This record gives sequence, structure tokens and C-alpha cells, in this order.
Amino acid sequence: MVNRCGLLTVSNMPVPLMGIEAEVEVKDHVATAACTLRYENEEDKAIEAVFVFPLPADAAVCHFSAKMGRTEVVAEVKEKTQAREEYDDALSSGQRAFLLEESEQSPDIFSLSVGSLPPGESASIRLEYVVELAVEADGGLRFCLPAVLNPRYRPPGSEVAGVQVTSVPASLVPYSLSFSARVSSPRRVSKVDSDCSLEPLQYLNEEQTQALVKLSAGHKFDRDVELLIYYEDAHRPTAVVEAGKASAEPGTLMGDAVVMLSLYPEFPPEVTSSLATSGEFVFLLDRSGSMDCPLGGLNQSETRISSARDTLLLLLKSLPLGCYFNIYSFGSSFEHVFPKSREYTETTVEAALKKVEEMQANLGGTEILGPLKHIYGRPRVPGHPRRVFVFTDGEVTNTKEVTSLVKKHSASHRCFSFGIGQGASTALVDGLAKEGGGHAQFVAGADRMQTKVMQSLQFALQPAAEDVSLSWDLPEGTAVALLSPPLANIFHGQRAIVYAQLTGQSPAQPAARVTVKYILAGRPLQSELGFSVQPAEDRGLTVHRLGAQSLIRDLERKETAKDGEVKKKVVEVSIQSGVSSSFTAFVAIDKGGGGGAVRGPLLRRPIPIASLHCPTGVPVKGMKTKMKKGGKGLFMNALATAKMPIFGCSSVRPTVRNAEKPLPAKEEERGGEAGTRRSSFQSTAVKTAVGPPPDPVLQLVSLQKASGHWEQNPPLAAALHRTAERLERAKPAEVSGNVWATVLALVWLHGFKSGARVEWKLLAGKAVSWLLSRNVSNMTECVSAANTLLGCNVQKDVLGL
Repeated sequence: MVNRCGLLTVSNMPVPLMGIEAEVEVKDHVATAACTLRYENEEDKAIEAVFVFPLPADAAVCHFSAKMGRTEVVAEVKEKTQAREEYDDALSSGQRAFLLEESEQSPDIFSLSVGSLPPGESASIRLEYVVELAVEADGGLRFCLPAVLNPRYRPPGSEVAGVQVTSVPASLVPYSLSFSARVSSPRRVSKVDSDCSLEPLQYLNEEQTQALVKLSAGHKFDRDVELLIYYEDAHRPTAVVEAGKASAEPGTLMGDAVVMLSLYPEFPPEVTSSLATSGEFVFLLDRSGSMDCPLGGLNQSETRISSARDTLLLLLKSLPLGCYFNIYSFGSSFEHVFPKSREYTETTVEAALKKVEEMQANLGGTEILGPLKHIYGRPRVPGHPRRVFVFTDGEVTNTKEVTSLVKKHSASHRCFSFGIGQGASTALVDGLAKEGGGHAQFVAGADRMQTKVMQSLQFALQPAAEDVSLSWDLPEGTAVALLSPPLANIFHGQRAIVYAQLTGQSPAQPAARVTVKYILAGRPLQSELGFSVQPAEDRGLTVHRLGAQSLIRDLERKETAKDGEVKKKVVEVSIQSGVSSSFTAFVAIDKGGGGGAVRGPLLRRPIPIASLHCPTGVPVKGMKTKMKKGGKGLFMNALATAKMPIFGCSSVRPTVRNAEKPLPAKEEERGGEAGTRRSSFQSTAVKTAVGPPPDPVLQLVSLQKASGHWEQNPPLAAALHRTAERLERAKPAEVSGNVWATVLALVWLHGFKSGARVEWKLLAGKAVSWLLSRNVSNMTECVSAANTLLGCNVQKDVLGL
């Protein structure tokens, strides 16, 4: 009989993992995370503990070790099959062994196996990784320690062998988490924000360039641990040159110096101010069951799907006249609003908004391949470059299959992706944007989706930089070999990171220069950055490991089933650099420990991880099924336990339905008359008797017409918190109702919502263009009257008039 003492799961099974301690060191734009996992076997038999957990997809895992009493063993990186065999052999002979491997299908999922831990013994497992910090829409740098692993949907018919993920509700995670981060930069640390509860920020020096932040005790595992770090004047081009490892052979990746370039291209103002007025915009919205979960943060009433609907409203109102658009939504099946992309007019926008208002998280699983194939199969609109916007909580198993499809069609479109909610797959969301030449954003907790999405729309409307290339001016005797994929897409003011290996002797004159050249709107442009090839302060091997990880990921994207040379190169780089890959694994064996061969199978103890909406085991693709000698397999075949998709959906092949109702043959122009018809989103706000009040910005935006103007009517008066009579009395003479309404809306946005400018900047630009086309003679009087009515003080030139 098993002695069930110590920590127990919800199903009354012992949990040998006692706690996790995470220590993070942030230097400027790079973080090194060291995680220590404390295991203790309180049972009366030897056990094997298996923990499946998430990490950032772009993390370079570079260290794995185990400590038992005074004995410490450091793992080596080996080809994955060899590592598994050595681990199995060690367990069969009674030795303690440890295995850490990355999923072959999704690089943001890892499996840690602690084998043959005798009764009463403990072990501390330490793993380290380095990661670049993502730049957020407001300039903050984002570090995320994933603490939530939601179930990944497996499409029906998929031939997937998976590792069993043991999930429990976040409130029932039976181990503890402690977290601290030390932040340092040449510039002042302005602040550190988080959706988690933090202890007060401690500055460690008078200049406030070093700070310490800690997670408050009692983390509930209902969200990832996310830090938003703000430096003063942080976003400037920089070059960091790191010396190679002294013991490594010169001419190798780890023996030579490596440079990390952080570039911030600045496009000319005349280019950034003239956003595109053409384009085909295709929006793809996840409507799987998990999208009905709360977005997170303080407002638990806002679900992922409701936030996505609001965001689609803002997007549709911000599109330029003359473009084309369509909306797809998907789950186990998929739908589209129109059979093909339609021209952006008042009638088509109204029809689309009605459909968006009706969208619920009721389409079952997360089968994204079907709608993507359908989108790529539709002919493009001549003269209108295609941009695809994907909104998903990223819970799929076939990540590589999806990103490979986007890569195959990368020449015909740009893809912008948004990961929604806690536990969104970084491998999927980042992969879509990287392969599609776009930009990725993550929305969780207190984040406002609209802010991030509108930033991406502005990127999408910018002219695409073409023929991007790097030119190096290096000292004599020095050469460069790129570790990063070629720069294919750059955006105004957004960081682009390049890693390169510097070969040759240390020169007497170390000055060097790199030039980014590109064609933008038909004009040849370039940005330059000077740097010294002389290595700076000792940074360990952080830059080398990030460079190796960049090279590994680039090679893995090129790898095919028949391309053995690419796989061989990945294994070679992974072993040389000590950085994990999908073809290698860390393995450590305590050859001095153990007590003879194991008789019968070890007790297998899966470690539960927090899931926000599923308490059962779900397979994760890419962790291969294998049997151990003399016992049950370490990785069980999850197909037998997951015949049906999760969320209670039926196993239906993807089908497509056209959600469009026929439009009138002749579209009516709704011009100067004040009407009473309100947008569908406004109608919802009026009909709802309970729940949070409507967002005031979205309430006003929902009333804007496709051409950019507002109509003077009671709904507008209500949105401005005035009566229709007051609006009419304050209207200057000889000013039309539409002009007056549009000026009022602009003054209100500038006067009361300037902090949310990124959300309404584009639609306000449409309104200004519409007003300028009216040639209003008394615009100054009109703006003054609007200020008086609304209690604002917004100048006409601020409005752009």
C-alpha cells in the first residue's frame, strides 16, 4: 500500500515536487532565469517524477543540473534518442537519472523526468535559460515566467503520440513558487509593473540603475508571472560584443566573439505619416470553447471573446476607405462573413459588425489550419497587399504544421498575431508572426487588447520595407558570420535583433560599423550603427547562447523529414553551445548513487500544473511515446485517453459556412440626415441591464461611419453625456449636423481620452480627412463651441484642422 503523506493532488496522489524558486537577472534587454525545483520522495518506494511545463518559445535553455545531498551532477546535451536510452539504462540499473527535453512540435513545452528517487531522499533540480525581453506597445520590456499550461487541442484524426499533461485548477496546485528579479541597466529603472502581487520595488544604488523586485508570498498559479520593466531612454541602437569561451577552439561558435545588435530603424516622417489607403485585411478570430475564459486581471467579467469582439469593432472603424476586408472565425469548423473580401463601405462594415456582435466562443476545438488554407486559397485583390490578423489563445498541438503553412505563403501576405489570455502558446503566436513577416503581441491580465492591436494595425499600414540587407565595415582581418536569419521585415521604431559571429584576430583599431539598407516606398534608405569589436565587460556566455538559439531555431524552420544534414547541424550546434533543441536533450546520471537494479516498475508520479479551464490530462504533441526496459513507458501514449477533442466538442472535420446575408444590390449613402439607427455594439450596450458599463471610447467609436464622420443624433448625445437638445442649441449657425457631430467627437477624444490615443488615432485621422473635404468656413467657431459644450480646451491645430 502506498503511504500517501506530504503533498497530494486533487485525485489523492502524492506529489514529490515541494516548491519552485525562480531567480532572474535582467541586464538591459536580456534576462537570465535560474529555476530550482525541490523534490522529495515521502513514499515508501522509489519513484519517477515527470513534470511537463511551459517556457518561452524563444528561451535558450543552457543549464540543467541535479543536487542530492553533497552530490551534484551536471547534465550534458546529447542527441535526443541517445539521451533517452542513457536515461532508461540508468534507471534499469538503479541509478538516479534526470532528463530534460523539449517538445519536437512546440518549443514552448518541456518535460522534466526525475528518475529512481529512493524513499526518503530529496533532490534539487536547477535549470537556467536566457531570453530577450519583448518590447511592448508602451515601450516597456516584458519578461514572462510561464506558470500556466492550458490543454493543447488535438485535431481529430491527427496521428499524435503525446506526453500526458496532468492539469489541475490553478487554486489546487500543491507546490509553492517564490520569485525574485534583479534588474540592472546603464539607464535609470523608472518602474516595474506586474499583474501579479509584488513587494515594493527596492533600488540598490543611488542612481537607481539597479533594482530588486520580489513576488509576494502565496502566488495562486492563476496567471503567468509577468514583469513590465521601464527604463529611461531605453530604446536606442546598441551593440554588445561578448568574448568567446577561453577553453573553446578559435573558429568555433563558442570560441569566437559574438555580437548582438539591437537596431531601431527610423523611417522618414513623410513616410510614416502617409499610411496606406489600400490593402486587403483578413481577420481570423478564435471561437473555440477556451475563448470564453476570463481575460484575467482585475476585471474577471471580461472574457477573451468579448475583448476580441470589441477589438474587431475598433479595427473595422479604423480601416481606410478603399481597402478590402473579410472576417473569419474558427473552432472545430470555421465561418466567414463574406465569400470573398469585400470593398470597405458603410453597408459592408455594418453587415460585418452585426456578425461580429453575434460571435460567441461556441465552435468547439482550435482547428486553425482549415481557415488558413481557405484564406490562402482565395485569389488576392489586385493592387491590395494582403494582411492577415490572427486572434487566438494559442492552445493547439500542431504548431509546426500551422507555422509551416504560413511560411509557405509568406510571399503573398503579412501575418500579425495576438496571443490572448494566460498560457497562450508563445511558439504558435510568435511563429505566425515570424514566418508571416508581421508582428506578435500578447494580451493577458490587465493588458488592454485594443492598444496592442492598434499598434500592429499601424505597422500593417506602413509601407513594407523591401530588399532589406546588412552591410558590415569591419577592421582588417575580421570577418562576420550571421547567426540570425536575414532581416526580412523591419518596422518604424521597433527593435530588430541580429546575432553574428566575429572571426579573426583582435585588431589594433577595433572600430566597426554595420549598415541596414532597404527600399521604402520606392526610396533607398539606410540606418547605421558604429561599435567596437573589442569585447566589453564579462557577460558570461549570454550573447553566445542567444546567438546559438537563434541559429538553431532558424535551422529547425528549414528542416524537413528528408533533410538529415540540417538535423545533423542542429545537433552539432546544440551540443557545442549547450543550448537545447528539438533534436537534443539534457541528461544527467548519478553514477555513484543508487542501490542496484530496480525490481518492477517505478512508481510514476506526474507533477500537476495549473490549467485555467481543464483539470484532466491532455496530450502534448512532440513528446514521443516510448517504453522503458522492464516497466511501463515513461511517456504514455495519450491517444488512448484522448479520443475526443477537449471542451466537449464532437470530432467533426473542418467545415466552412458562409455567414453572409445578401447585401442590397445598390448601397445607400447615409449622408447628412440625423438618423436614429445605432451600431449593433451600441444596441447591445443599451439592452444590457446588468454587468459593467460600456467602454466610453468604444461606445463613441461604434457610432462613427465608414467615411469617418459622426451623425448628430441621440446616441451620440448619450455617448457624450449630453442631451440631444443641448447639442442642437450649441451648434453654430450654418454648420451641418454631421460636421458638428464629428468636431464634437474629435474634441471629446482629445480632451478626455488622450491617454488612449493609440487606440483612436487612425479613426480620428479619417474624421479629420472627412472634415477637411467639407471646406468648412467657420471651423474655428465650431471647435470653440465644442470646447464650451464639453468643458474642454482643445486647440484647432491639435485636432489636425
